[in-house]
Amino acid sequence: MSAEPRRDGPRIDQLTSIHADGSRLALHPADVRGRFITRRRVGFAVLIAVYLALPLVEVGGHPAVHLDVAARRFYLFGGTYNAQDFWRVLFLLTSVGFGLLFFTAWLGRVWCGWACPQTVFLEALYRPIERFFDGPRERRLKVAREPWTPARVVRAVLKHGAYAAVSMLISHAALSLFVSAGGLVAMVSEGPVASPVAFAWAMVVTGALYFNFAWFREQLCVVVCPYGRLQSAMQDGDSLIVGYDTRRGEPRGRLLKVPPGATAPPRGDCVDCFRCVAVCPTGIDIRNGLQMDCLACAQCVDACDGVMDKLGRPRGLIRYDSLNGLDGQPRRVLRPRLFLYGALMLVAVVGLTLSLVRRVPFEANLLRFQGMPYVVEQGTVRNQFELHLVNKNPSETVLTIRVDSPVPAKVVVPQAQVTLGSLESFRVPLFITVDRSGTELPFHFTVEVADAASGEVKRMEARFLGPAPTGG
Repeated sequence: MSAEPRRDGPRIDQLTSIHADGSRLALHPADVRGRFITRRRVGFAVLIAVYLALPLVEVGGHPAVHLDVAARRFYLFGGTYNAQDFWRVLFLLTSVGFGLLFFTAWLGRVWCGWACPQTVFLEALYRPIERFFDGPRERRLKVAREPWTPARVVRAVLKHGAYAAVSMLISHAALSLFVSAGGLVAMVSEGPVASPVAFAWAMVVTGALYFNFAWFREQLCVVVCPYGRLQSAMQDGDSLIVGYDTRRGEPRGRLLKVPPGATAPPRGDCVDCFRCVAVCPTGIDIRNGLQMDCLACAQCVDACDGVMDKLGRPRGLIRYDSLNGLDGQPRRVLRPRLFLYGALMLVAVVGLTLSLVRRVPFEANLLRFQGMPYVVEQGTVRNQFELHLVNKNPSETVLTIRVDSPVPAKVVVPQAQVTLGSLESFRVPLFITVDRSGTELPFHFTVEVADAASGEVKRMEARFLGPAPTGG
């Protein structure tokens, strides 16, 4: 069931999209024009274009993002990573977490209103489909109260078919991040029988997206998402929010024609038109103050500015400001909370940056063979090692192995040069033999691995073990 906002406006102590009996109240935000919605739409287009381009654009011979979980190979913007690099995710998550704290304390819920995938896909893809088939808000509200007719059934089928098609497109774009664009095309052409796991994953994601964007919508933000409930702990009186200037707007009231000689009652700039409520995607009344349901999308700002323009009054009755600013106090940008969050974010970002900058383009690990640490035979001592090599370059490379011993030794490396493709691995046995007589044991030697692609050289020191030397 749909309902137009009551003339007394939504209450602050209950969800606007829920009836008193707990049943769902569908919201139909009105269309709005203005500087903020224009900027948001441009931002939405850019974000969707980047999302679709990530598996298509190649960087270093591989897609910009290819998360091959099955093979434990990950290609990110020209860098290649394997499962051993997973520890770097810790720095990534802490950078995102502290960044969320910092930007929320500074700019409020700018993420929710401008960049969250829920907002981007809903406002840029699904709502335009709804408006195309069902018309503007007034028509949608009227049709929702009317009985079902053949024409309404056809429109509903076409609309939900478009919802399903867009959901499938989004889910397949997500799948291509894991199987690559070429792999996705091959899977689609071969049919679901050839790739049942990928097909099932795509269908489950498609169904979840369809359920969310065709029906659940704002409930994900106000009921499921924990960020909206945590924002009050992240923000303070100087955080940027969307707010209503009560000092200027109250007492609110409709425009009245005052007879000649009569005294007009006191009125603020708010004419109580409810336009800000009509355009709100969560159905709140911003005039009730800062609310958990507010996404800071600024649609109410554009709506109110349009009304003020028509009335010849200055804009900004509803605006981006801080709680202190709305109360007439100066807004502090530099404050202890922001310094703390910024410092934590900087530490996490520096840690992530250093981990990426200092990352070598290949792995080389020298391991001793299991079993006896050394073998004595015919007056010699032999140690056996295994060199595990992994190419982490985005392309093929040649790794050259060299052993440097401080004492005369016979070194056997069956394959001193190894050619490896990107993220391929290879194990090379290594045998070192020295004369037992006259050689002081143990001693240290060096194994050097050079990468032809990057010029990087890695040196590993190992310990040669053996019995005490015999006299003679």
